[in-house]
Amino acid sequence: MARQLIHLIGTNPLILGIPRGGVVVAAEVARALDGELGVVIAGKVRAPDNDELAIGAVASDGIAMLDELFVRRLGITEHEAHAAVSEAITEIHRREQVFGRTPSVEERTVVVIDDGVATGSTLRAALGYVRRGGPARLVCAVPVGPPTTIDLISMEVDEIVCPVQPDRLRPAARRDAAGRRPRRDRRSPS
Repeated sequence: MARQLIHLIGTNPLILGIPRGGVVVAAEVARALDGELGVVIAGKVRAPDNDELAIGAVASDGIAMLDELFVRRLGITEHEAHAAVSEAITEIHRREQVFGRTPSVEERTVVVIDDGVATGSTLRAALGYVRRGGPARLVCAVPVGPPTTIDLISMEVDEIVCPVQPDRLRPAARRDAAGRRPRRDRRSPS
């Protein structure tokens, strides 16, 4: 990804990684661009009683992006949603003690990096936090992500870099050499 950002050399870019995996990628980019390395922390807002299910994301300033339709479908009350956001903010503050706080982004060229993106809620929360800090230019870089998510994020930043954008992640064994699905045998089992 650093090759796609080479035009930022000489701009003193601030390269922010999203812990944990994004920091590893950001360190390589910062080294290649001779930029300053930092972190930006955002976290998933988890559904009550289901730590595996995210209903949104929040940044360290407490501004949350919740999937309101999903929250309603799950029957989560406003009180429960606020509690879930509060828990996520507590976790973000704990992580800031480990990884440090985000440096000032005001009037800087800032590149926010993660190690990949799926739905984009955590990345978008981090980008929103950085944007509220007033950077001169905001760039997002991820090595892989679905085109629909990348298109959505591209509307929120000045530039986006995502070299690999698979339509869908499909098991390779279900495709022939030409990329076609094999025909199913429609006969009844004997």
